[in-house]
Amino acid sequence: MKHRKPPPEQDDLLRPRLVNLIDQRHELVKLAVLIDWETFDREWAGFFPSSTGRPATPPRLVAGLLYLQHAYRLSDEAIVARWVENPYYQHFTGETFFRKREVEAVQAL
Repeated sequence: MKHRKPPPEQDDLLRPRLVNLIDQRHELVKLAVLIDWETFDREWAGFFPSSTGRPATPPRLVAGLLYLQHAYRLSDEAIVARWVENPYYQHFTGETFFRKREVEAVQAL
């Protein structure tokens, strides 16, 4: 199963959006705007299929995690641990709301 774009996220009264929690001047926020994420969606769409029936891993998540891992010289375990606790990492990899668990992050690496 290939990756599909998720439907637009609805506002949730109990969960604020990441863009409302983070400083828009942060280096990762600025970099996320500069990167053409659609290129990764097009070029990497077939590389991360799902054979278990769940949706495929989004290419932006994989590309973002690989970039962060390389930029900060982190192991697979360390990047996932930091992703869980860092809203800037989550925003950079395309999350809309803050996630408290490594649901897809672990599976991507």
